Amino acid sequence: MKKKYLLGATAAAVLAAGTFGAVAANATAPAAAPATAVAKADAGSRNLQKSTHLTIAAATKAAQATLKAAESENQKVSVAVVDRNGNTILTLRGDGAGPQSYESAVKKAYTAVSWNAPTSELAKRLTNAPTLKDIPGTLFLAGGAPVTADGAPIAAIGVAGAPSGDLDEKFAQAGVASLNR
Repeated sequence: MKKKYLLGATAAAVLAAGTFGAVAANATAPAAAPATAVAKADAGSRNLQKSTHLTIAAATKAAQATLKAAESENQKVSVAVVDRNGNTILTLRGDGAGPQSYESAVKKAYTAVSWNAPTSELAKRLTNAPTLKDIPGTLFLAGGAPVTADGAPIAAIGVAGAPSGDLDEKFAQAGVASLNR
């Protein structure tokens, strides 16, 4: 009787080890999906969309041109360049620019790219839609200019720190113009 028990225990141990090995083998080797369940996407698919983005080199060129335009008029400003999604690509804080100018420049750029319009134009819309100013991260003051490709926004430049928003926007437009040279 004892022999049967030992054989049974040995068989159970072998069976358990074999089962564990099979489970472990199955856990590391995923089952193949049925061919009909696999989705195929390529550049010709209607489910894909191409987008254009500003390179870091182009953003740097535009920011430096913006800062240079401000400095040529003895203005101390901060410059921000954001991508098509409003994420900051880079910022430059000019020598002597006020501490508030950094955040304001970022918000102006974000606002300009969000609506694909200069922020001076957007500020005029507040008369008819005053709650626009309550959208987080936005600033409806002149000084933001969108950068477009084929009419679609791909980036924006925001400037803050000059005595007027009109000057801020003039400098932002100089940065946009530098991308066309």
